[in-house]
Amino acid sequence: MLNRGVLSILLLSSAIAWAQDGRTATSASLLQSPTTLPIVFTKTLSADHSHIGDPVSAKTNQSVRLANGKLIPPGTTISGHVVAANAFVYDKAPYAHQKLSTLSIQFDSLQVGEVTLPLDITVRAMADPITSWDAREPKSSDLDPLSTVTQIGGDQLTPSQAEVVSKDGDVVAYNKRGGVYAHLIANGRCDGSNVEVPVGIYSASACGLYGFGGVSAEQMGSAATPSTLTLVSSRTSPKIWKNSTALLEVLPTQQTVASR
Repeated sequence: MLNRGVLSILLLSSAIAWAQDGRTATSASLLQSPTTLPIVFTKTLSADHSHIGDPVSAKTNQSVRLANGKLIPPGTTISGHVVAANAFVYDKAPYAHQKLSTLSIQFDSLQVGEVTLPLDITVRAMADPITSWDAREPKSSDLDPLSTVTQIGGDQLTPSQAEVVSKDGDVVAYNKRGGVYAHLIANGRCDGSNVEVPVGIYSASACGLYGFGGVSAEQMGSAATPSTLTLVSSRTSPKIWKNSTALLEVLPTQQTVASR
């Protein structure tokens, strides 16, 4: 973990560097795929209380080094807005065939110093606050004096060791100064990569929703609908709690341009 003094220096130096030569930068030149952004939501959003246009607020929770050497520090602001919010209302007539409740948000931009970068991303994985907390805190056990923690998706991280291993014991990521980095592993709808990217508290193969019981993801971002996350449920009003986390993955520029 970075202390406040180090974090302040990182934020200040990064902001100055970006302000000096990044004023005309675009996401195509600075946020090139493959790049990931581990984030934490700073405000609760819910289908039964949110309204179209309400702000979405999140922050990066691990430093992200881009191909050109620039650093996106932890604590960098990500902004968005609510696209749709329809509360769940139980209807006795259709029994189990209830009308879907929907919460849909759009990730708009990343603010680094004075530079605003538009986002074209997919939400590779997302976890509720409890699941996210469990991925940071070791289980109390005399059988594990090394305080190993389980990343979201199942990988094992031991703070005193550089190697992060899968359930099968294979090295799948490295715990470095500034956070955990990995080559993404293909899993379901999620593709793999041969470039090292930050993954935060997520496994290299993490994909989809974790801890969102009774809720499914209708959209998690694609070339056709970049940066859009849509949660649906026929049992409850979908909610993204404050301190939920996510791993955003930048879409290839040529894909998003071709789809528009």
